[in-house]
Amino acid sequence: MTTRNNARVGPIIVLTMVLLVPAVLLWGVWRWADGRHQNGQDAVPAQLETPIAVPTPEPALSTGLLSFRRSAGELSRRLNVTSFETALRPLMTAVNERSCAAVSLDGRLVGASNLDLAVIPASNMKILVAAVALDALGDSFRYTTKVVGPAPSGGVINGDVYLVGGGDPVLSGEWYSDSGLDRFRAFNITSLDQLARDVAAAGVTQIEGVVRGDGSRYDDEFYAPGWGGGVAGLEAGPYDALLVNDSRVLGDDQRGADPNETGAREFARILSEQGITVTGGSGTGVAPAGAPELASIESLPITDVIEEMLTNSDNNTAELMVKEIGLATAGVGTRQAGLDAIGATVASWGIDTTGLQLGDGSGLSLDNRITCNTLLGVLQHVGFDSPVGGGMAIAGQTGTLTDIFGDTPVVGRLRGKTGTLNNPPFNEDPPAVKALSGYLPVDGGGAIEYTLILNGPTISDQSEYRPLWVDLVNGLNSFPAVASPLVLGPR
Repeated sequence: MTTRNNARVGPIIVLTMVLLVPAVLLWGVWRWADGRHQNGQDAVPAQLETPIAVPTPEPALSTGLLSFRRSAGELSRRLNVTSFETALRPLMTAVNERSCAAVSLDGRLVGASNLDLAVIPASNMKILVAAVALDALGDSFRYTTKVVGPAPSGGVINGDVYLVGGGDPVLSGEWYSDSGLDRFRAFNITSLDQLARDVAAAGVTQIEGVVRGDGSRYDDEFYAPGWGGGVAGLEAGPYDALLVNDSRVLGDDQRGADPNETGAREFARILSEQGITVTGGSGTGVAPAGAPELASIESLPITDVIEEMLTNSDNNTAELMVKEIGLATAGVGTRQAGLDAIGATVASWGIDTTGLQLGDGSGLSLDNRITCNTLLGVLQHVGFDSPVGGGMAIAGQTGTLTDIFGDTPVVGRLRGKTGTLNNPPFNEDPPAVKALSGYLPVDGGGAIEYTLILNGPTISDQSEYRPLWVDLVNGLNSFPAVASPLVLGPR
């Protein structure tokens, strides 16, 4: 029995020693460290070799990083879209079966009526022309008008001088803007007077020959087919690559039959004002290849010309821009080449062009057809901040909207392109047209895109279209402003 008990005690003693040895060692290390601390052996040095800069604490946010305040704008915007759709219903209900309307918010369709119905757009065609011109020509493009002819000798030019048109639709005498000959004041013009002054500055005092107008950059189609009665020569045309004062000369309110001759005649008159004698009068002709350049002048950038076209609904500008698009894309300055390029370009943007028919650029043609779906797509593609959106008339302030919407909440805010065709007799097709398309910017960012194209026997009468315009404005203005994410950010 004694031997058996001793055998059990051995393992217990060994286990006890295993547990006590680490404990003793740990106690010893603690005593050693405590002694060093009391003796100052591990004290922190009085000064570090490289001081550590303590950053200034940022002020506490007054709003949380994640808060309802930050998301309120987005949540509110989503709720407001539902109310927006409701506010647009009176307009959509009032649109007749021959007309169409569509409204979107930052590209999202909010309301529509007859979205895919092909209708006559009138001057809303100019929106397509402007959009494609920027694509085909580039926003830095400028028209150039040149004067070429024999070099002067002792101030005298022996031979004919040519005024070579570069397609500039706003080439004008400085008197023209204030002439009152057009409904809206011409602006962003290219000065023909300055070109004459440059010829004089080159030392020219006399031209022993004829001043000839050269419009050979484009074809000689002065009017677009498909225009209704009383349009050609009154609402638009004649036009060519040389167009001065919309084919007018100072002292004669009537448009000349040939814009090249009229332009040359006006230039000869202005040259005489600069002290340059022209012995041979004026005429037309194509400049000889390689003729020396005497002077030239550039237009403002195409963006400024687009602004003039859209704000004033300038028909001649639109038609010449179509031919320049044709020249840039197909190498020929013709209406058809330009129209083909416009249709192809719009389709290349991924926009549905079903029903699109193009007869001209001004919208005067009765052959034009477009859907609100296509036009809304173009508005969405270019955007409010583009030269197209920025070039449109402003409600109650400029161009064709100067006297419209001045007493409404959208004054100074809404931008739009109008369109009107009367086309009598009222009881026969094609119908009259009243159109309005454009943008309404939204506070906090973004914009509403809208198009309303009304067709009907007497729709251009104010008693018919104004109620729908009121519905449009009320609907557009119903969308409330919300704070931008910048304002709602934490701070």
